[in-house]
Amino acid sequence: MAVPVSVDAATAGPVRAVSARHFVRLKLRVMGNNFRGQGWRVALFIGGALFGLWFAASGFFLFAAPGMTDNGKYAVLVAAAGGGLLVLGWLLLPLVFFGVDETLDPARFALLPLPRRTLVTGLFAAALVSVPVLAVLIASSGLVLTSWALGGWSAGLVAVVGVLGGLLLCVAASRAVTSAFATMLRSRRVRDLAAVLLAVTAALLGPLQIFGLAALRETDWTRLTGAATVLGWTPLGAPWTAGIDVAQGRAWAAPVKLLITAAAIGALLVWWSRSLESAMVGAASSGKAPAQRGVTGGAVTQLFPRVAGSFRRDRFGALVAREARYWWRDARRRANLITIAVVGLFVPVMINLGGASFAVDGGEGFTMGAGDSSPVLVTVSMIFVGVLASVTLANQFGFDGSAYAANVVAGVPGRVELRARMTAFSLYVLPLLAFVGVVLAVVLGRPGWIGLTAGSLAATYGVGLAVNSFVSVLAAYSLPETSNPFAMNSGAGLTKGLLTFVAMIVTAVGAVPMVVAAALLGDAWLWLALPLGAAYGLGAALLGAYLAGDVLDRRMPELLATVTPRR
Repeated sequence: MAVPVSVDAATAGPVRAVSARHFVRLKLRVMGNNFRGQGWRVALFIGGALFGLWFAASGFFLFAAPGMTDNGKYAVLVAAAGGGLLVLGWLLLPLVFFGVDETLDPARFALLPLPRRTLVTGLFAAALVSVPVLAVLIASSGLVLTSWALGGWSAGLVAVVGVLGGLLLCVAASRAVTSAFATMLRSRRVRDLAAVLLAVTAALLGPLQIFGLAALRETDWTRLTGAATVLGWTPLGAPWTAGIDVAQGRAWAAPVKLLITAAAIGALLVWWSRSLESAMVGAASSGKAPAQRGVTGGAVTQLFPRVAGSFRRDRFGALVAREARYWWRDARRRANLITIAVVGLFVPVMINLGGASFAVDGGEGFTMGAGDSSPVLVTVSMIFVGVLASVTLANQFGFDGSAYAANVVAGVPGRVELRARMTAFSLYVLPLLAFVGVVLAVVLGRPGWIGLTAGSLAATYGVGLAVNSFVSVLAAYSLPETSNPFAMNSGAGLTKGLLTFVAMIVTAVGAVPMVVAAALLGDAWLWLALPLGAAYGLGAALLGAYLAGDVLDRRMPELLATVTPRR
């Protein structure tokens, strides 16, 4: 049966082409809808804007200092070092701390007939509409003032182009890296590669800190200026130093550096476009599924992963098995485990070797030795690692989203829920923490300190589990329904940062008795740290689950509404 068409195709208006401005308008509308009736979102957005304004003002005066003091000697150093840190910040901070704003989820455009170029251009333009971008633009404008003061209007105009290019480079790098890691982390076959890449990136921070401290103590600014000149010819520093080169009589270098910047932006956008397609589909191709080998037991037994295979087949065991499987397979959770493994390994080494082991050698050089560390310093560094490991649970219900409704309907008691989540998370984190403690003791050349490191970690980690249980129940927030594990809703990046900061401070305060005991007991603490720390951490975790579980029983419906993403 034919259906008559009531619309005359001949009289229909022409179809308008989709451009970048449509994506910008769509993002502004989505942000407005998210803020409607959500006073806390508006407050967080205003707080983020004020923080961005403070950062922008501080950065502006830093970049403008060579121009305001008419001291062009260190202009290249300020431009290259400051600009390079900006680019590195946009690369690393979304991966380990704030996440990336994905108000416009690429997966929502999967069914629309949009060319890849249009989609990438539109999403890139929408990404430029944010408070961090505006803050970086204001901060880096200090380079325009410096270039103008040192070289006149021509150098200032080149600096304007360079600053805009550097800003585009920051945003393109952030989006490309987070999208690429999201794709890799969805593929279980290449998750180890992602861990290695993150480890290499984090490992570079240690040598940079050591060389930076040595250079600052020796006050050899000439060496730093030479390094900044080399950095200025890389994509990290090229856009920021173009105007300085014109001001210092190297006008020929400016177009070359701007060309380097444009090539880097183009390469990043191409990289982003290739990973964006898999992000839209929501899965990464991992080849032929492996055959099931050695599958034994019934259906219930097969639901328990190997790491949780020894637990009883009851309600608690089922919750542990579910959470353990999620932590291993969910890309968003696995990204947090990688962060704990990388930062938890390198930061203590940096603190004990990079911070405390520089000793003045006759006022001319510096020597580095493990013997300069102390039990108190080791305890402090272990507290930092324990805090970082436990703070991942500050929004543990946000990982579930609307799926948490199953636990609400089933009426899972809050205490059982929290204890199961702590247990499943600890199945992966405790071996990592034990490895960190052993590695640090070996690196310091003090194998007898393994009990000290392990005890401090256990105590801080247990306190952190208790603190973050309360935080996750009282201050949860929703995460976007996207395949990108680093994606955040508008304003949620600041929420994550504030919750992380508060949870870390409270956990550190709760672990202060460990530092006091290390300072008072002296050598006896090397033997008492492990049993006392383990008992202290276990007791704190159980007490936290007991108290926070009662709060969870009363707030289950509200918590479900909070963590459910708004469409």
